[in-house]
Amino acid sequence: MKKIAVYCGASAGNDAVYQKAAVKLGNYLVKHDFELVYGGGGIGLMGILANQVLSAGGKVHGVMPQELVERGAAFDKLTDLKVVANMSVRKQTMLAISDGCIALPGGPGTLEEIIEAFSWARLGDNPNPCTFYNVNGYYASLKTMFDEMTNKEFLTVADREKLLFSDSLDDIFSFMTSYVPPKIRTYPNASGL
Repeated sequence: MKKIAVYCGASAGNDAVYQKAAVKLGNYLVKHDFELVYGGGGIGLMGILANQVLSAGGKVHGVMPQELVERGAAFDKLTDLKVVANMSVRKQTMLAISDGCIALPGGPGTLEEIIEAFSWARLGDNPNPCTFYNVNGYYASLKTMFDEMTNKEFLTVADREKLLFSDSLDDIFSFMTSYVPPKIRTYPNASGL
């Protein structure tokens, strides 16, 4: 593992605990020789994380749709910035150039990106582990939802075990380094019920 995709808010949140978690993650990445892959913005948790990695001597790779670059959202201090056609291409590109995925707290975009990455893993289209950095219990209700999906048999127990919620970076990176992608489902009786 070399590059880690981190999904996080373009807002900083209303509690300093989230900002401190972004700084902590940035320091952790650099200390363990990981490079950051993220959305390329310079504000909110995205900006805090990127600034921390850069100030600690690390590398930061941004991926941003052209429309956001044109609106002035791109952070100008990055190691490199890939400008892509749209958000769909951004998500594909981030997965292609990274080796693992972490969601810091964020809004609907953060949630959409990490959930899609996990969904693609179940389809065999993403070999990267997906994790939630569950800062101050931010993702506790989502964890409960995934447990409920499993209880109601919309998600297999084996696949549920491929998604980690943790407030420990050591646990997150231990999970990622020992990760084996889900077994790809087959559909022997796809013709009907």
